[in-house]
Amino acid sequence: MSRRLPVYLVLDTSGSMSGEPIEAVKVGVETLVSSLRRDPYALETAWLSVITFDSTAKQIVSLTELAAFQNPSIIANGNTSMGAGLSLLAKRIEAEVTKTTATEKGDWKPLVFLMTDGGPTDNWQTGLNDLRKVKTGILVACAAGPGADTTILKQITEAVVHLDTADSTTISA
Repeated sequence: MSRRLPVYLVLDTSGSMSGEPIEAVKVGVETLVSSLRRDPYALETAWLSVITFDSTAKQIVSLTELAAFQNPSIIANGNTSMGAGLSLLAKRIEAEVTKTTATEKGDWKPLVFLMTDGGPTDNWQTGLNDLRKVKTGILVACAAGPGADTTILKQITEAVVHLDTADSTTISA
């Protein structure tokens, strides 16, 4: 089996995301998927998973080959359990990403896109600690909507972009 590049989309689907932020997330996901599909290397290696968090965290698309990936429908509702989302992400990476062993090359380090307006209602630090225990590649936090608060996002990762201004070039980079 060839090495996969796991790409995890961790999407805030809480009530505060209603309207513009959730639309920005939908466009962000579409832009990301279409730019990956235009890249021959990504087409061969990228696998996508979608995790949403609102009052609870759920993996709504398990790791799926890019060619077969379908955009899930998402609606905004409930609280912002970002910590639960990050903890679930850590568990899924642990379970789904093949580790490199002495005899075989595992998957590439996962890329993570966290799309949120940045206002968690649970203990996000616990989730972040869980995530730090697993190996990830780049974690990009995408601030959704004009009112997005990037304070917490900047504590999670240095790579913070604004979805309302992010075009396909920023996302594919």
